[in-house]
Amino acid sequence: MPDRQTAVASPKPPTRSPVRRRRKGSMWRRGWLIAFLAVLSALPLLFHRWVPNSIGNLGSLLDTFLPWVGLAVPILAVAALVRRSATAGVALLLPTIVWGLMFGNLLIPGKGGGAYDLRVLSHNVDAANPDPQKTAQDLLQADADVMALEEITAADMKIYKAAFAEEYPYEVSRDTVALWSKFPVEESKSVDVGFKWTRALRAEVSTPEGKVAVYVAHLASVRVGASGFTSDQRNDTIKALGRQIADEKLAGVVVMGDFNGTATDRSLAPLTAGLRSAQGAAGYGFGFTWPAKFPMARIDHIMVRGVTPTKAWVMGDTGSDHRPVIAELRI
Repeated sequence: MPDRQTAVASPKPPTRSPVRRRRKGSMWRRGWLIAFLAVLSALPLLFHRWVPNSIGNLGSLLDTFLPWVGLAVPILAVAALVRRSATAGVALLLPTIVWGLMFGNLLIPGKGGGAYDLRVLSHNVDAANPDPQKTAQDLLQADADVMALEEITAADMKIYKAAFAEEYPYEVSRDTVALWSKFPVEESKSVDVGFKWTRALRAEVSTPEGKVAVYVAHLASVRVGASGFTSDQRNDTIKALGRQIADEKLAGVVVMGDFNGTATDRSLAPLTAGLRSAQGAAGYGFGFTWPAKFPMARIDHIMVRGVTPTKAWVMGDTGSDHRPVIAELRI
């Protein structure tokens, strides 16, 4: 009797779970609102120069706090993870890349370096400073060769002069701005930036490596009120100082002070044209200086021409509403 052949059923190919397939597809279908907000957050970065100043100086206000627009990225990234949205994740690449191209160079470690010839410091010491003696002692710890101070009252000037007399034999002051130097100051003069009182000066500092023109300036403040972000007076002082620096004959130029504006503010262009930011060239991070308790903007600057920044940083809180900025320069 012939053997019966037992029919062996061929195995069925594995089938994907419809639930899993739907879940995978939904990763691309969900989170469109987050994706839209991600693209929207890139627009101020891409087109901030197109925002006009004609209405409340909104353009300059956006320029001032532009790096903070990037905060939208981690916030939306968390939302995208919660929603498990692949669409939102891809959309977030746009503001991430744009922000990185604009500000990523500030976060690159190891810039600058090498020997330096001159260490400079600038600080708005605050007219309402409750303890200028402590501020003076903090500044002495920086061991700068040249110090520029702004917003000094007549009473506080006596305190700073007494505190710095031993370490800094050369001093130049004009109303609310002053300069102290370990190296000889061969000549100095007031710089007219359009105020009734002097808020800027120029000094020729004779370093062992040669003369350097040092400008100390406290530009007009900006105001935020019902009419918006007003900066007309500050912009006039920027133009006035910028014209004089452009005409400077010495090759080495250092411009320090409280500019009441960030390097990204378009209104500072008449002053910063041809100058190099020490922080941008040789510092790490944004170097925010104001307000001192929680710095959100860098409005205190050290700008140079004809010298090379090798290091730049921001000091801690000294009791002022600003933080001091320091740079080491090779002449």
